[in-house]
Amino acid sequence: MNKNYQIILYGATGFTGKLCAEYFRENYPDLNWAIAGRNKNKLEALKSELNLDCDIFVADSDDYEAIKNFVKQTKVVLSAAGPFARYSTKVVEACVECKTHYTDITGENHWVKGLIDRFHEKAALDGTRIVPSCGYDSIPSDLGVYFSVTRSNQPVNHVTVYHSAKGGASGGTTETMFTMGPLPKEMRDPFLLNPKDSVSETQKRKSLDNFSVKPIPGTDAFSGMGLMAFANTRVVRRSSALFDLNQKSYGPDFTFKELGSYPSKAAARITSFVLMSAFLVIATPLRYLVRPLLPKPGDGPDKEARDNGWFRGLFIAELEDGSEKRFEIYGSGDPGYKSTSKMVCEAALTLAFSDDLPFGNEFGGVLTSAVGLGDPLISRLMKAGITFEALS
Repeated sequence: MNKNYQIILYGATGFTGKLCAEYFRENYPDLNWAIAGRNKNKLEALKSELNLDCDIFVADSDDYEAIKNFVKQTKVVLSAAGPFARYSTKVVEACVECKTHYTDITGENHWVKGLIDRFHEKAALDGTRIVPSCGYDSIPSDLGVYFSVTRSNQPVNHVTVYHSAKGGASGGTTETMFTMGPLPKEMRDPFLLNPKDSVSETQKRKSLDNFSVKPIPGTDAFSGMGLMAFANTRVVRRSSALFDLNQKSYGPDFTFKELGSYPSKAAARITSFVLMSAFLVIATPLRYLVRPLLPKPGDGPDKEARDNGWFRGLFIAELEDGSEKRFEIYGSGDPGYKSTSKMVCEAALTLAFSDDLPFGNEFGGVLTSAVGLGDPLISRLMKAGITFEALS
């Protein structure tokens, strides 16, 4: 089947979708791409506002034939249409049917679990790469661990990451969190996204969802609750398990921990308390009272706030021989929006243009950024200004 486009951006008129469109326009003027979404008037307004040189496709999230009509014409679909459980399932289904690669910015692990159950086997057979969670959820954690392990030159027993960041929240992210509500018990499984029978007893014992406030070794900072640890840890553990299955193990019984990094003990305690309280509110009917007070879909941090944001991850790897190595990933720009749009656009470009993707061109499935994109994506991100560095 002839693929007329290299990338089609679905959900282009949302807050992050618009940032992705701007990123392509500013950095890849020769890209053969198109925008897609549910509202023709909004798509035309976006094309005019940004002076885009691209085609438009209109497809409601429930109209499978309309979705398939644009999916079959492109090498890659980048979806920014969240909440993803509401708006992007049929997009993935069409990608699998049409053998079109896919990436997005979801942090909805319960939805990704459904994709694995429904689509992994066929995508793997066909060599179609379905790579969700390619924004701030979960590229810094997932590729940061991959970078740390592959540059350690020996098996790694454990990696702990300490994340710090400055950024804002959009209405779309807020809507996703409130749409999810209280999660079913099975969604709290630390190995939710792992293949069946891929978890050892040692890994189960060392992979609890907990945190403590204490000094981070070798720094002046303190650890606390990680904002996106619940999402990112599951993705990293899937990466580790998939590498095991493909004979590229991180290390025997590899384990991973994600924590927040804060400038003082007081900041760690206060922020952790606020985060726990917020998650409790979302899990109760109180969320209906709080939701109207927060940003609405389409709203988000202004350009100054996006430009002034940043993120950093400190990765401490415990090696098989008992030694320790440290690595860092750093990016300027609001992590949830400016950096997220950069990351997911570069992920889509990697799928569209890379001829040395991990495990060869015939490899596919519902993958992670580490397993599905790996070093080719790291190279693109570094050229785009995100640093990956060995500290020791």
